[in-house]
Amino acid sequence: MTTHFWRGKRVLLTGHSGFKGAWMALWLHRLGAQVTGISLAPQTTPNLFSLASIQTITDSHFCDIRESTALATLIIKAQPEIVFHLAAQALVHASYRDPLTTFATNVQGTANVLDALRPLDSVRVVVAITTDKVYKNLEQPYPYRETDALGGHDPYSASKAAAEIVIASYRDSYLNNKGIAVASARAGNVIGGGDWSADRLIPDAILAWNTNQPLQIRRPQAIRPWQHVLEPVAGYIKLAEQLWQQPTVAGAYNFGPQTHEAATVREVVQLAQGAYGMGQVSWGDGTEGPHEAGWLALEIAKARTVLGVKPRWPLVESVQRTIHWYRQQHEGADARALCEADISAYETASESSGES
Repeated sequence: MTTHFWRGKRVLLTGHSGFKGAWMALWLHRLGAQVTGISLAPQTTPNLFSLASIQTITDSHFCDIRESTALATLIIKAQPEIVFHLAAQALVHASYRDPLTTFATNVQGTANVLDALRPLDSVRVVVAITTDKVYKNLEQPYPYRETDALGGHDPYSASKAAAEIVIASYRDSYLNNKGIAVASARAGNVIGGGDWSADRLIPDAILAWNTNQPLQIRRPQAIRPWQHVLEPVAGYIKLAEQLWQQPTVAGAYNFGPQTHEAATVREVVQLAQGAYGMGQVSWGDGTEGPHEAGWLALEIAKARTVLGVKPRWPLVESVQRTIHWYRQQHEGADARALCEADISAYETASESSGES
């Protein structure tokens, strides 16, 4: 990624109050972009948005993306050149509890964002974020490719697969004709400092271990494509640059670790225990709770060959950096400074590998 490209660019970032959105706002600000953020108010206490003072580096607005008129008014006022759409109901278990809100936010909300762009002449690029769970999961040791069939057992996965269809429809029916390059980004499971969402592995571990409680694990053998949050964020930023310069690369992209780096929940927890230095775990047998995919990995060859994007941090380093972030923040370190240090380290790793 290149600082000179982003300097002064008007960027709309939906979901800027969330975990991944806050990291993205920090990095875009660091690159010199003028960021307008639209999202709900932070949904957890504590939260990275507040701790890292994201409102001081963005033109920040709290608006539900299901409210199409209010949303369109904010987007038209922002006149963005590049749009990153991250706002979503992003939790599998929450989708089981409230499927209608999940579908309304992830499907209709995505349509509302894209529809608000139709009258604008300022927009050149849209990167819409979905998930690795958009694929019809065959429960086989097979890394999913961008051309594989979409599907979704749980409401969250189904809503994101439906959002992919909405994204493709708006691209082909409207936005291509306006010269707007549109891509969807499907990222694996992210870890990193500053996530306090419920039913997420590392946040659950930190909460349990900080209070001397055992971490409850439902499915220790479930396999996921774990990656540090900066991996997909770097991918989204690079994708937007490429779309600006070469609109023909529009389409769907997977962002995840190398296939062999996909790991079980048990392996990640054991790495986290080692980094934390202690921590009890109560292991389930895989039968508790509603259905969740047992085996999920991504093929990332397209991102590597088309965009030149490849993972920088292996799983061991990603877990160590994540646990270090939480331990330091718990002991009083400044959250934004911790994020900036990780971003600097990631940029250095990218430079040393020759990635631009």
